[in-house]
Amino acid sequence: MRTAAFLFDMDGTLVDTEAAWTRAIVDLVNSRGGRTTFEEVLPGVVGRNWLDIHRAIHERHPEIGDSSPVDDARELRGFYDKYAADPKSIVIPGSVEFFRKAARIAPCAIVSGSPHDDIVSIAAMCGISDDLSLVLGAGEYERGKPDPSGFLRAAEILGVKPGECVVLEDSSVGVAAGVAAGMRVVALDRPAAPEVRQTFRGQTWTVRDLSELDMEVFQ
Repeated sequence: MRTAAFLFDMDGTLVDTEAAWTRAIVDLVNSRGGRTTFEEVLPGVVGRNWLDIHRAIHERHPEIGDSSPVDDARELRGFYDKYAADPKSIVIPGSVEFFRKAARIAPCAIVSGSPHDDIVSIAAMCGISDDLSLVLGAGEYERGKPDPSGFLRAAEILGVKPGECVVLEDSSVGVAAGVAAGMRVVALDRPAAPEVRQTFRGQTWTVRDLSELDMEVFQ
């Protein structure tokens, strides 16, 4: 089946950022008088929408006080930058290489739980801005993964049928969202991914690096 669109996750799929964001969240919580750890926070970060992450943090740690997702994202950036001092070191080369090849076949979108502006910045850092047809970030679709609304919204905007889309994801919730959307799904099971057990179900392909995929199957 020819592919009409490729829908990429970002964190953990195109860039290796989830561990850095987790450490930043730990620092944020602890700086406000809360107490948490990397091991406690990481499972709630991998594959999740920032709005859902923010809600969970405040439900678990009411002692840190009320603050908006926008304000917390701004403060969190200061902690994150400490762990991603060399931004290009977080790029996943095989994924970016696949993205460029995929863009020659069909429109490529990034459907992520990160804020819109962060996605645009990461795309520029990866050198794929010119190949990017659509960005959908936190708050730009109805519900976060594993709900399929983000992928379905992307297909709607691009004017393609869900069944003609290929989703590329690294998390169990992301894979579940793509499967629920009725799309073919690539599950990226990276050896270097943060140590959170992922249970993939219903995917069409499972690879350890996107460079393993044969582009002919999408044409």
